Amino acid sequence: MATENPLDFADKVVIVTGGCRGIGRGIAERFLGAGADVVVCCRNEPESLPSAEGRDAVFVAADVREPDQIDTVIAATTERFGRIDILVNNAGGSPPADTATASLKFSTAIVNLNLMAPMVFSQRANAVMQDQPEGGVILNIGSVSGLRANPESAAYGIAKAGLLNLTETMGVSFAPKVRVVCVTAGPIVTEQAHFYYGDEEGIAAVGKTIALGRMAEPADVADVCLFAASSLARYITGTQILVHGGGEKPAYIDAANPER
Repeated sequence: MATENPLDFADKVVIVTGGCRGIGRGIAERFLGAGADVVVCCRNEPESLPSAEGRDAVFVAADVREPDQIDTVIAATTERFGRIDILVNNAGGSPPADTATASLKFSTAIVNLNLMAPMVFSQRANAVMQDQPEGGVILNIGSVSGLRANPESAAYGIAKAGLLNLTETMGVSFAPKVRVVCVTAGPIVTEQAHFYYGDEEGIAAVGKTIALGRMAEPADVADVCLFAASSLARYITGTQILVHGGGEKPAYIDAANPER
């Protein structure tokens, strides 16, 4: 007897913030490939939209730091598709900044982008999902920077640590109709990886510090998002799923054994 495919997202509507490039683009394309209708919001329209299986994502221009622009994305999505099944809070990031000298203005902007924007977007999406018989799922894209020291941007680490608590809190507050999961990623190879890790040799060197021997690709995170949004994860909420390849090897091992 044929069984329903839990990874078939036909008739599902997904919003991916920051879905025009990098991790977000990979997530958008993964959901498109699984049959979902996908809306991506970014400040500027990309040269090409995320696509899969001959289908493109729908683009809505928005700066997620602005609540009225979040409302625009929510309205455009519900007007076109009539529902929102999955929200992926992916937009974020931070340029390097010295912990001792980073300005309040800079740090506030980083926290607003990486923590407050996901909170407001989640509130707006939850309001729609609560009125749907099937509810919905909110996925927050976290970072290992929220789990350990982050000397190159304290504000980014603070925001990502806060995102974990926000996930736990919304997981309780929005239950039982809406699940909330944080997909916490380790270092990832994207088109901007060279800004942080240098050339290919630098990226390979960073990969060697990770237990699985390489940095993640966007598809590694996207596949976990697909699982977390599916019925296979129906009893997972208010928590995180680590997608970090086993994490970074303890520095003391190489320090104590330099010949290895």
